[in-house]
Amino acid sequence: MHLMDFIRTEAILSDLKAESARDAVDEMVGALVKAKAISAAERRKVVDAIMKREKKGTTGFGNGVAIPHAKHDGVDGVVGAVARSAAGVEFAALDGQPAHLFFLLLSNPEKPEDHLKAMEHIFRSIKNDNLRRFMCQATTREELVDLLREADEEHG
Repeated sequence: MHLMDFIRTEAILSDLKAESARDAVDEMVGALVKAKAISAAERRKVVDAIMKREKKGTTGFGNGVAIPHAKHDGVDGVVGAVARSAAGVEFAALDGQPAHLFFLLLSNPEKPEDHLKAMEHIFRSIKNDNLRRFMCQATTREELVDLLREADEEHG
């Protein structure tokens, strides 16, 4: 599995406007709705599911990265969105710093192994300091897509 196998290109946001964690999640889920990865009718339920997961433990992992995620019946397979926030969003990160990069992941509860594989791929990619730095500097969707593709190539 590669990042670009589940991240929807149309749901990559190079200029996230959100100022709160919930707004960031809502904006990214909205991008997945617009990309037709999830139905508009499921939007609120998906946002609520992610925020419920967030209450169990932050997905603000530090180094400017947050990986909000949830399993939800309204999702076919695994879908993801990526966003970059120049200003940063407070996401209760373990290091106390705002998040600038977001990898939002949704999967069907019937396929927990796919969810784990996708999470593993995200974690492996964000360990790369250069990738994180370049993604934070990217100003267009195309630049972010190129960087995600490069990350996939690095990991085979």
